[in-house]
Order: sequence, then C-alpha cells, then structure tokens
Amino acid sequence: MAEQAQFEELARQLSAVGAVKRDLVRVLPTDCPGGSAAVLTLLGRHGDMRMSKLAELLAVDLSVTSRHVAHVAARGWIERHPDPADKRSRILRLTPAGLEQLDELSQRTSQLLAERLSDWTDDEVGQLIGLMTRLRSSFGDCRPPSARPLTPVVEKTTRTPAST
Repeated sequence: MAEQAQFEELARQLSAVGAVKRDLVRVLPTDCPGGSAAVLTLLGRHGDMRMSKLAELLAVDLSVTSRHVAHVAARGWIERHPDPADKRSRILRLTPAGLEQLDELSQRTSQLLAERLSDWTDDEVGQLIGLMTRLRSSFGDCRPPSARPLTPVVEKTTRTPAST
C-alpha cells in the first residue's frame, strides 16, 4: 500500500488535472460550451436516451440537464421525440449536424492532447489511459446519492428451523 505522502501528492496532482480540463474546454467552439459538449459526447457514446438518463450520466440536476439540452436542440444538434413507452417523456437523439459537431469536438480535443503529449510514447499514453480507467473504477459511482438510480430493495429471507 502507498504511503501517506504519496496519497497527499496524488491528491495535489489530481487537483491540478483541473488545468488540463480547462485547456480542453478552451478548444471547444464558442457556441458549444462544456455542458453542451458533454451532452453530445454522452449521446454519441450511449445512443438515444431519455432526459432523466442523460441527467444521471451527467451527474447533474434535471434542470441543469434541461438547459444543456435546450442549448444543443436550439442549434439543431439533437432532436427530441416522444417516447413510445411514455408519451410524457422525450427521447433525445443526435442529428446529422450533431454528429458533425461531435466529430469536430473530438478532432479539437484529440489535436490538443496530441500537441501537449507529443513527447510521450504510445506506451506512456496507453499506461495513462489504463491507470486513469483503473482510478475511476476504484471510485465506483461517484455521483451524489440523489443522482444515483434507485436500486430495488431485495428482501432477504432467512430460514428458520421450522421452515426447513
């Protein structure tokens, strides 16, 4: 197990990752702020979904998600269709313009990372990806309890001598 000093240094380094995220946001088009980029990215990764699912994946309140969705919908990057299973809900879907915008976002962020990590080997980049994936996995579901999906409570049954 790592020593206390190593964990303290890790905490400092993780705090500094905010600077990397800010640089990534700076390369986004002016009409596509970080929240909008996140909406497009999640729809691109997970496919069509309800607003409630998107809010869950974004780990933000439904009202915040609604503002992000309104922004991308106003630009024609997504469509909102009635959910056949529940007419009160809407299914969010990327449009061809949204797919183009998502491709633009990917190109811009990939180019920035390629520039900043130009002195890294492919193996080092792969190691970083693996370690960050493992770190994220170690933390599990980092969403606040209010943003986590409800899990059904399974009643545990115990057998008594009389029931055996």
